[in-house]
Amino acid sequence: MPLMASTLTMQQFKVVMFLTFAGPTSGQELARHLGVGLATVTGIVDRVVAQGLVTRHEDPHDRRVRLVELTEAGRRLTGEIIEAGTGGYVRLLRRLDTETLRTMETVMRKIEDAMRDLHAEETVTDAVNGVIDDISSDVTSGVAAHAAKATEATEATEESAATRRFPDPG
Repeated sequence: MPLMASTLTMQQFKVVMFLTFAGPTSGQELARHLGVGLATVTGIVDRVVAQGLVTRHEDPHDRRVRLVELTEAGRRLTGEIIEAGTGGYVRLLRRLDTETLRTMETVMRKIEDAMRDLHAEETVTDAVNGVIDDISSDVTSGVAAHAAKATEATEATEESAATRRFPDPG
């Protein structure tokens, strides 16, 4: 099996496979996909770059962003991995009767529909959470601004009171 012959760790494998389907991706996006920090992704990508499977290059639309992309060797490896996996499934499915295959097809379509619905719900949830975060940030900023004004007013009042109690002798 090509995967077993490679020296990829599971995290490195996830990066390579994600890039296979997503195309050139930023480190931030990889970190989010893997659920790790940017520093961790940098180390993972460094090791995959050293194996010649990915490269880094500047995003042509935003020079601040570095994109990670599969090399030809990376595409070849992932192609072999996918082909080996697909071949295993084909051998397995050939052992099943037609009725079982039809049942599997029905179940897989239902799973696909459920995944699509879940993704749509998550997209809506993410959008709602984004709006809530924005509102929360605005409220927090507003409260902080009001607190600062109140502090200034209190300090001015205290200073005025101190001046009345202890007038300037000059």
